[in-house]
Amino acid sequence: MGTPSSSSVVDLIVSKRDGGELSPAQLQRLIAQFMRGQITDYQMSAWLMAVFFRGLSLEETVVLTEAMLRSGRQLEHRGNDRPKVDKHSTGGVGDKISLCLAPLVAACGVTVPMISGRGLGHTGGTLDKLEAIPGYQTRLTAAKFESIVRRVGVSIIGQTAQLAPADARLYALRDVTGSVPSRPLITASILSKKLAAGLDALVMDVKVGHGAFMSDRKSARALGGLLRSVGQRLGLPVCGLLTDMSSPIGTSIGNALEVREAIEVLQDAGPADTRELTLALGVEMLRASGAEPHAGRARQRLERALSSGAGAERFERMIAAHGGDARVVAEPSRLPHARHHATVLSPRSGYVSSIDALALGELSVHLGAGRTRADQDVDPRVGIELSARVGSWVERGEPLARLHLASARRAAESQAATLRAFGWSERRPRLRSRVLERFG
Repeated sequence: MGTPSSSSVVDLIVSKRDGGELSPAQLQRLIAQFMRGQITDYQMSAWLMAVFFRGLSLEETVVLTEAMLRSGRQLEHRGNDRPKVDKHSTGGVGDKISLCLAPLVAACGVTVPMISGRGLGHTGGTLDKLEAIPGYQTRLTAAKFESIVRRVGVSIIGQTAQLAPADARLYALRDVTGSVPSRPLITASILSKKLAAGLDALVMDVKVGHGAFMSDRKSARALGGLLRSVGQRLGLPVCGLLTDMSSPIGTSIGNALEVREAIEVLQDAGPADTRELTLALGVEMLRASGAEPHAGRARQRLERALSSGAGAERFERMIAAHGGDARVVAEPSRLPHARHHATVLSPRSGYVSSIDALALGELSVHLGAGRTRADQDVDPRVGIELSARVGSWVERGEPLARLHLASARRAAESQAATLRAFGWSERRPRLRSRVLERFG
């Protein structure tokens, strides 16, 4: 079906619903009118759902991304000649990698201006995690963001009225209308805010598995390819990794708990898979920036920044620059903590063969660590701490997890939900790397 003759929003919704392709002028007008309040949230939600079912062409995706970018300003980082590279994840359960990765890469001489988002559905958001740090401000002006990037080498903020504001509004609508797992919408969302940050290159972490929006490698590869194609059209080189999201990353799910785990990694400890992903993505960022094109030497630089404490020190500086309590790095007990706890005990002896990331992600939202409506607050204290991992041998009666709860009333149902997420085997399951393949 061709494009509609009328430019009314209803015509645009109907056209996309019926498989039509919108012209550049129509897409640009759609975003502009939405930002001026001439298109309601429920109308835009209907259009997003039509896109979810019908998709967008490459040309439409490029135009939509640029329109969302142009809803605000694009940073230039004048006076900062260091390479500017960022990493973005498509969303996972227990994915706290940005918190340790960004300061670590900055400690290796690369500028990391990161514009992040909040939780989408069952996946956690970087901003929600950072706001678990007392005093940390994620809502800064573009000028303040540029100043911190120039002085500290790294800053993580959310979209503002100046930087990709259209994405901030669309992001919230997608979260609560079930239109999140759309490749063109994911692409436009990511690239609009990354282009606004004034990057030289972008490294993607495309999650694959039951706990990800891309459940199989074919879909993940398609998303990676679309990100590369749109990025190329708009002047931003994109590369990245496909990584496994069938089980939660690390041992913690929940905002303050994940900050604590990220700090452990920066202190040259932490769960092996959290550390593995941090180093693998750090290598890609150093290579993409041109700071260290050789993968082996890039990893050595990152490991030195961990062992020397340079990465942790850079995290402290970033937190302080954002008004947060930087003492949490040395004293994680300063982070918010829940008043109520419940332990989930193993009902049998055996190997843990699987841990359902989606189920635990949804449980964490139910506990208050995520949101089901755009206007909801999250509770930084609550979450799930895993005592057993995939491949662990557990005796009957030993702990599988510890729940951090806002109320003891939810203990029994939460314990039962956690237990259902575990799979068992008589034989030790084969463990695989979190990194599945590289693209770009």
